Amino acid sequence: MRKLFRKLKETGKLVNIFLLIVATFVYAMFQGGFVSWFLFYSFIPFGLYSFALTIYPLKDFKLVRHMNQTEYVAGEKFEATIVIKRKAPFPLMYIIIEELLPPQFKKYEQSKQSKVLLFPWFKRELTYKYEFDSISRGEHLLEGIRIKTGDLFGLIEKETIAPVRDQFLVYPQYVDLVYRQLESRFEQGMTSSIVRLQRDTAIAVGVRDYTPGDRFSWIDWKASARRNNIMTKEFEQQQSHDVVLFMDRTKSTHFEQIVTFTASLTKAILRKGAQVAFISIGEDQTVFPLKDGESQQQVIYYHLAKVKDDSPLPFSQIVESEMKKVYQPVTFMLVTSELSDDTIHLVGRFSMRNADLQMFVIKEKGTQLTQDEISVLGAIRKHNVFAKVVYEGHFADIFHEVRKS
Repeated sequence: MRKLFRKLKETGKLVNIFLLIVATFVYAMFQGGFVSWFLFYSFIPFGLYSFALTIYPLKDFKLVRHMNQTEYVAGEKFEATIVIKRKAPFPLMYIIIEELLPPQFKKYEQSKQSKVLLFPWFKRELTYKYEFDSISRGEHLLEGIRIKTGDLFGLIEKETIAPVRDQFLVYPQYVDLVYRQLESRFEQGMTSSIVRLQRDTAIAVGVRDYTPGDRFSWIDWKASARRNNIMTKEFEQQQSHDVVLFMDRTKSTHFEQIVTFTASLTKAILRKGAQVAFISIGEDQTVFPLKDGESQQQVIYYHLAKVKDDSPLPFSQIVESEMKKVYQPVTFMLVTSELSDDTIHLVGRFSMRNADLQMFVIKEKGTQLTQDEISVLGAIRKHNVFAKVVYEGHFADIFHEVRKS
């Protein structure tokens, strides 16, 4: 139906042009004189041009988009260059080129507009560039470019959308943190769990008799030959510091700050050589098991680039459910923006397990805690839990403050 209406509209415009040509001819025939005939002959080129423009196919345009990068970090500058080519040098008085932007792009300031008016005339190739001073986190899709042209009087207008698709990812911002491992806090004071470092690259400090379960690579063959008995390398002891990180995905005005802090904290912990498990549950359920290294950071950052605050369940309920699945001694870290009675109940569950818990409450710069939130924060700290309110712009100071205290 819409196509039929468009066809009727185009046909009506052609009829109007034909009638205008006929009207000027009739006027010249009856009126006579130089002025009337000049008017008729002057209008003929514009009328014929309008007829030719209706025939000229906009599919003759071939558009290519070149971006300065395929992956970005939130807040970086986005630049795109549009190259427009066509085969036939048909004279076009003007064309309007408009990038069809996703909604999340339109709120950001542009230094050069993505909609531009060009005057190609007989040119077969045109180029223009637009920029965004900053772009938001997420997975973005540019689907097409609108082309619009017309004649001098606006009697004929043609428009089409060229399907030029480009998809790119914008990773979350992060702040360089100097991470400091905190000791576990239990009711009897401060302690930390000790486990044997079971890595072939660890430093051997002695030898002992072989026991079932020791790895083949741990056997010290020289010591075994000297003592005529299988001897195993004795490894240095170290504190275990595996971290299980929960991110709150309930609807929040502080969600972008939560993502930024989570990205910063993850990077800092992994840089220290610790293992991190990451749990993020909303409409989708994402659980990354304990792992260290650059690969773990990459998969977590890829998730953080696309994550949304779309959890249908309260954060405390999600954490309570998932913590039951963790059996080894780990440090639990919660990144949230909420302080409520449910939070106190959740902290109580961790205390019953004698679990090492650290909580980071993220707030925007200039936000003041309410009296209820201050009361909840005090109740949490009574459980010997490290709980810290972290304000936007002060992420890098969080562990410096802990060290000073």
